[in-house]
Amino acid sequence: MKNTVNILGINFINTTVKQFVHTLGSHIENREKTFVVTANPEIVMDARKNETLMNIIQGADYVTADGIGIVKSAGLLGVPLPERVPGFDVTMRLLKLANKKGLSVYLLGGKDRVVEKAADRIKSDFPNVKIAGYHHGYFDLADDQIMKTVESTKPDIILVALGAPRQEQWISKSMPSFDHGIFIGVGGTFDVIAGEAKRAPEIWQKMNLEWFYRLVRQPSRWKRQMALPQFAFKILQQKLQKNITPADKPFM
Repeated sequence: MKNTVNILGINFINTTVKQFVHTLGSHIENREKTFVVTANPEIVMDARKNETLMNIIQGADYVTADGIGIVKSAGLLGVPLPERVPGFDVTMRLLKLANKKGLSVYLLGGKDRVVEKAADRIKSDFPNVKIAGYHHGYFDLADDQIMKTVESTKPDIILVALGAPRQEQWISKSMPSFDHGIFIGVGGTFDVIAGEAKRAPEIWQKMNLEWFYRLVRQPSRWKRQMALPQFAFKILQQKLQKNITPADKPFM
């Protein structure tokens, strides 16, 4: 049984970035298929409205606390998580591991020129990484040819940057056809690696305001951010329910 913290029906692994990548390294060595979801409050709220997505996330091998809202909520519920485990940070550490071990990586997602630039940047920064291949993210999820193309390269790590929930849907659908590999949804990571987008400055990250930095730079994200107060309300509900003892519960 994994050491997890349940937040609104989703079990988040209790770990640090360093510990988690070490765990993934063990799965790679054993050639085990592993499905990783990096979830923030928006994804949690989407899953609560979408039973299919909730089942996919609950069926993953690991769900990490991508957003600071997840970490803060865990502390409020009395089951603290040590830190955020964002998809970008896990990706960069996985690339370092792949560089050390000479592993192969497939990049799936993003715009055509972005994923190509990301692949070139990885080749430059991590020369021992084997780029198994790359493909843009503008395709129909029902197109099995994409899955067959990726599978034919036998990659050790498959970075899927299709955005939630498409990346989780593609992984869930495609993973059974592979015999090994780490599958992880990484959102906008390729844009950052390619230099097309900037991550929040370190000072914003330390203040846990990376979400606000992205909102300032992309005001169109405000609709997505509306999930945050809804998430906070549900967390307070979960905390209140947790604090009610059986004797205190009203008769149904």
